[in-house]
Amino acid sequence: MKYVLITPARNEQAFIRRTLDSVVTQTILPERWVIVDDGSIDSTAEIVESYTKRYPWIELIRRRQDPDRNFASKAHSVALAFARTKSLEFDIVGNLDADVSFEPSYMEFLMQTFSEDPKLGVAGTPFTQYGGYDSSKDSFEGENYVAGPCQLFRRECFQDIGGYVPNRAGGVDWIAAMTARMKGWKVRSFPEKRFHHHRTMGTAGRGPLRALFSYGEKDYYLGGSLVWELFRVAYRMAKKPVLLGGLALLGGYAWAALRRTKRAVTPELMHFHRREQMKKLRAIFRALLSFRRVDNFRLAPTGSHTRP
Repeated sequence: MKYVLITPARNEQAFIRRTLDSVVTQTILPERWVIVDDGSIDSTAEIVESYTKRYPWIELIRRRQDPDRNFASKAHSVALAFARTKSLEFDIVGNLDADVSFEPSYMEFLMQTFSEDPKLGVAGTPFTQYGGYDSSKDSFEGENYVAGPCQLFRRECFQDIGGYVPNRAGGVDWIAAMTARMKGWKVRSFPEKRFHHHRTMGTAGRGPLRALFSYGEKDYYLGGSLVWELFRVAYRMAKKPVLLGGLALLGGYAWAALRRTKRAVTPELMHFHRREQMKKLRAIFRALLSFRRVDNFRLAPTGSHTRP
């Protein structure tokens, strides 16, 4: 299968060489890789430009810095890049953050998963971060979700969900994956491989506690259930930083609720999301009551509608 990649990048000089080197050494190369420099003030664009001279299938777009920059910028950059690929023949489009790396057979493996299942709309893998973090063990998103730093979409699926929908508050990749599921596409994270995320999720430009506060806010405006959030806070308190991390998460959720932050999702998607959260909670409690180990990755079956 043929694929294209899209990478929005801003001030990624510390990591982007690792991402570039990972892609140019793939056993199956993309038809095009469009990297959008989103107003970087460091040497990100210059690093990318040096690669475009050696690899003609890499294209750099310089996007002017938006004085009112927010999380919608990622969606705008992706839309700009996707428009540049529409004349090409490809089956898969991937969003790739500029701070990830993976082994040379990574993309070939994911292309194979799409080839084997025509109903697969979004594919990816769990990821690791420094400090021993592995999303298959330390996250409750599970196998029916694909993390934003490396999301691959079947072209028809990406068009069906309207691509990344701009949202000032963030979560555009989460909304894309959940919308695909709600529309009946299979969304699957394959545990046979991993990509490495070099920057801890959510910490760009801020510390870990501020990132957790932001995650709490996001849980609210993406329609998360209060019951699920309380469970997540309790789970977080068992992790480092003990207590403070859980309180930061709860504080973010409560702050967004008190301000009555406008939800970034449709009522239909919020209902779908909360139903999934309750399925996971029931699965967790069943495991605990029967003294079985909780398998975060295979916690609950997918709740997507059946796609014809």
